[in-house]
Amino acid sequence: MAYMKFKELTKYFDFKEEITKLDLLPPYTKEYVNDKEHVFLAYKNSKDYIVFTDKKLILFDRDPLAMYYKKVHIVPYKSISTSAINFLPGKVELLFSLDSGYQLHLNFVSMNHEKKENLKQIYNVMMNYNL
Repeated sequence: MAYMKFKELTKYFDFKEEITKLDLLPPYTKEYVNDKEHVFLAYKNSKDYIVFTDKKLILFDRDPLAMYYKKVHIVPYKSISTSAINFLPGKVELLFSLDSGYQLHLNFVSMNHEKKENLKQIYNVMMNYNL
């Protein structure tokens, strides 16, 4: 009998700052966006980035201690099997279960009403992708 060991996708990511101008994104983040895709929103924290397009979310997981470590997670909206959005005071949580069985938990902190509405619109685009 064989056993396979694997490491799960990091489950929790916290994002604080919305990137309002796409020119402020690092060049490596733009390499994963197709010419036919439209970027809706992007967020960052001290080390990670997330980019929402009209077809997928792209999550850049960097480790500042390991100088060359960068993991890129691309999640097509069609691979999201269930989801939830939680609105809390000053915070929004996006919870996803992917077809692969992975769970993804995205926290967006320091959110005012306008930023919450932007995330709600992105969430609606994601959930209506297959309809």
